[in-house]
Amino acid sequence: MSQDRQFEQLVQTITEKVRSEMARQGQTSMGVAQRSGGSAADAPIVKGNAHDHGHHHGPGSPCKAGKGECTGCGWSISRRPDDVAKIVNLGAQRVSAAPGFDGSLLRQDLARYIDHTLLKANATRDELKKLCEEAAKYKFASVCVNAVNVAYCARELRGSGVPVVAVVGFPLGASTPAAKGFETREAVRDGAQEIDMVINIGALKSKDYALVLADIQAVVQAAGGKKVKVILETGELTREEKIISCALSKVAGAAFVKTSTGFGPGGATADDVALMKAVVGDELEVKASGGVRTSEDVDTMIKAGATRIGASASIAIVRGTVAAKEGAGKVGPGNDGAGKPQLRRIGGY
Repeated sequence: MSQDRQFEQLVQTITEKVRSEMARQGQTSMGVAQRSGGSAADAPIVKGNAHDHGHHHGPGSPCKAGKGECTGCGWSISRRPDDVAKIVNLGAQRVSAAPGFDGSLLRQDLARYIDHTLLKANATRDELKKLCEEAAKYKFASVCVNAVNVAYCARELRGSGVPVVAVVGFPLGASTPAAKGFETREAVRDGAQEIDMVINIGALKSKDYALVLADIQAVVQAAGGKKVKVILETGELTREEKIISCALSKVAGAAFVKTSTGFGPGGATADDVALMKAVVGDELEVKASGGVRTSEDVDTMIKAGATRIGASASIAIVRGTVAAKEGAGKVGPGNDGAGKPQLRRIGGY
């Protein structure tokens, strides 16, 4: 039996198993939802009295009261996160809150999941320096930059404990395995601790699985033990192609599968993350990247199975604020440093 035929049979077997498992999980979730009934989130909000300027005395709603109008509700940390972030930036070490406040909108706990990303072609040294300073301050999982900027960022981050991630074959993935291997070795030599490579999308769609496998293996081998994340560019792929690319990444020895570059069509969705995790299981991790702009987006991706997030809106995410970029939120422009003005929906909503 030829190697290509063996690959096709392996892919078909994996595809059928994942379909069956996802169908089973879907039926289980539906049954739980039918039995659960309503939740506290469905409860109506009770409006305040005539002296509270129409703002609720609880943590859930934004406060727009002007200076001198504060009613002393005690929930300013959650209702005025932008103002709290300004106070923290000025040097405050502690901010008081109403009893029982859980700090859910000040999300420094998310920093360890985030690869703080700057991948636009016109990134300047000043922007890269700021990226590194922010990563060191907030203790992000890494900074993620183009290979040409790895050496500079590695020097800026020396002693901070924050590693540098280099992208390879970015953003199209349409280079040879040898070229990707060379780029990987050079990035590692310059100080990259992890590699995010773009899969050969054309080969995958042509069903040339041997070439896709060889492409990933070339990077894994060149990385010399450094973690390799395989970017699938999920917006380009069918469901079956996503399953196949995850299976091949697993066979090739990658450490992660990653959703998107941020430059292609579509970004990360919870459905894609869940599917990818179902295929790779516990042997690989999943990185959600592309359009992740808020702490709610990050929570959604983590619940779906992601253990790493690629974002350029990292500061807004950990502060619980809205990213400054116009259109940020559940539906917004491309992310991950791309700056490409295309609309996409996050988390399947």
